[in-house]
Formats: sequence, C-alpha cells, structure tokens
Amino acid sequence: MPSLDEIRSRFPALRTPWTLLENAGGSQVPIDVADAIRDYMLGSYVQLGAGYPMSNVATETVDAAHAFANVLMNGTRTGTAILGPSSTQLCYLIAGCYASRWKSGDEIVLAETGHEANIGPWLRLEQAGAKIRWWKVDRDAMDCTLDGLDEVLSERTRIVAFPHVSNLLGAIIDVAEVTRRAHRAGARVFVDGVAYAPHRAIDVERWDVDWYVYSTYKVYGPHMGALYARADALGELEGPNHVFIPRDRVPYKFELGGACHEGCAAIVALGRYLNFLADRDESKPCDRATVERVFARMTELELPLQRRLIEGLGSNTHLRLVGSDASAANERVPTVSVLDTRRKPSEVVSAAHAAMVAIRYGHMYAFRLCEALGIDTTEGVVRVSAVHYNTPEEIERAIAALA
Repeated sequence: MPSLDEIRSRFPALRTPWTLLENAGGSQVPIDVADAIRDYMLGSYVQLGAGYPMSNVATETVDAAHAFANVLMNGTRTGTAILGPSSTQLCYLIAGCYASRWKSGDEIVLAETGHEANIGPWLRLEQAGAKIRWWKVDRDAMDCTLDGLDEVLSERTRIVAFPHVSNLLGAIIDVAEVTRRAHRAGARVFVDGVAYAPHRAIDVERWDVDWYVYSTYKVYGPHMGALYARADALGELEGPNHVFIPRDRVPYKFELGGACHEGCAAIVALGRYLNFLADRDESKPCDRATVERVFARMTELELPLQRRLIEGLGSNTHLRLVGSDASAANERVPTVSVLDTRRKPSEVVSAAHAAMVAIRYGHMYAFRLCEALGIDTTEGVVRVSAVHYNTPEEIERAIAALA
C-alpha cells in the first residue's frame, strides 16, 4: 500500500505551511476529485436524460455517484442512496416527509449528544403532535448510554435519532445495538454518521439501520450529503418532488431539483483515490471489498495519531478533555475536544493560529450537548481533528501550540 508521503502527494492543499487539523469541519480533497469537477463542467455540463452523447455521459455520471455512495455505505442489497446539498438538508427532507404520517402522541427520541442537523428537523414535528423524549447525556460516562436509551423507549416511539459519533466527544456509539433496541420497540432509526464516515467503513446492512446520513465533503469529496434509505423505510414515505414524478421513482422523488451534477462527478472520482490506497487499478469501479480494505488502512494510519493526541493533551495539567480518554480504534475517532483552565477557547485557538495550526473553537452545532455539560455555548470547546493524511509531526505541533 502507498506510504504516507505518497498519500499526501495526492492532496495539493497539504503543501501549505499550515498544519490542517480541522478535518471534522471538512477534509481536503485528492486531486482526482478536483480534476473530475473541472473535467465534467468542461466536457459534459448539460442536462440529464436528453438522449444525445453529452447528456448520456451526464446521466451516467449522476447514476454512478448514487451507486458509489451506496457501495460506500454497503447499502446496495438493502436500500437506496439519496444525494443532496448537505446532511442538514437531507435530515430536514426526511423529517418533513414523516410529518404527514404523524399521529398525536407518537414519540421521537433525540440524543442530547446530537448535531443540531439531526435534532432541529425532528423538533418541528411537535407541531404535528409528536412528543419529544430526550436521550440524555450521562455526565459520568460523557455519552448517551444504552441504559439511558431504555428509559425513554416505549411502544409509542416512532423515531430514534442519534449520532454514530458525537462531533464534539469523538466516541463511537454501538449503532447495531441501539438499532436492535429501537426496532424491538417498533421504531425507525435515523443515524447521523457525519463524524464517523471519514474514519471507518460504514456498514448499514450489518447494522440494520433505516436511515444513515453523512457529508461527502468530510469524506474527501465535494460539498454534498448522502443518505442511505432502507427500502421498507423509504417505501413508507412519499418524496416531495414534483407531483407528476411517480412515487416509486427513487431517489429522484426525494431529490428536489436533482443532485449537483459536477458534485456527482467528484463523488465518483473519489473511487479512484480509494483504489490508489488499495494498490488497485484506479480505472476500475471501486467495489465494497476495496472500501473495507481502505478504511482499515485509514484506521491503521490514524490510530497512532489518536493515541498521541489524547496522551499529549490529557497530560497537560491546564487542559481538560471533553469526553472519554479512551483511544482504542473501536472506542473513538481522532476528533478531540478540550477546555483550558487558564484561557478561553477563543484565546487558545488564536495562539494555535499564530503557530500556523489550523483548529477551531465553538459549540460545533452540538449546542444542546454543550448546554447539558455546562459549557459556555458562546465559546464552546477547542477541537482538534485528524484524519489519515495527517502526520505525527503535525500532532506534535498541535500539542505544543495548545500548551
């Protein structure tokens, strides 16, 4: 497999003198992805379905993007991939589709650790008679626990919405077990996989989830979102696209205005980079076995960074980790938040920026989690987030900058 230097050579943005450790906000893209957008817009930037050669290429590109997103999530045998401008928009889309199906007294369980994108849309269903039950964060465990879930599930639960990984805490939730308990209660699950997807292989079939969303721009691609919809869950809803589009024409019935065409070209091109990571012919379609092999390699590259980051920040007496100090691959991803006992998060980040270490501060849209943990929502936390292309030297620079 390629070395770290070879991997980094595929990312032109990494040639900057800055250390880029704000990857949880958006990863860099390999040159394949950027080139694909340019090539598409210069060679086949026409409308779909018109029947002439350029239009056929455009149609095939959009279809291929849907297929690849479904391969990436391992949903090809069980469901469909829907593409949209962002994960937030896709969450609002599906929550809006459920509004017409709601009965007074039906319940929605929302995880307090969630990103607002997977909370706000469901709160709107209160107007349709839904009752919200909060799966509260356990301040000792610094996460939402399975015992806490059992306390809020009931025979009236219709939706359980939660993050696979909190984009502030970094801990990995047992999605399969949460889903099993939710299904046992008769509920659907809507999983926010945005903070998980850059680091580990998504496997919606194994976890048996109903809905799973991630941001393609945080997984080395364009600024879009992708949503897996299990076939039976999707079949319960009618998409909001134009009235003359048949209900069963999915995913188009759920893609208002259609997916971004040049973004679809970029999503397809990510397959070339994954093939490169797997030492595979880059011209071939990226298959599921390659996805699993590549994300195992990413985990292998990230794990030393993750351990050193937690160790280095955790050993600083002026810093407090927000979340668990666990560092195993099955326990967390390398997204680490801290608070400084001496300085405000904004001051810490300013000092890091002066040292050319790109990180950020804030509530990270986990606004309700910050409130639950007693964290000032104006300042929030300091967050450092690595991915597979970061280096040990960059981690040391971040640790030194925060010190």
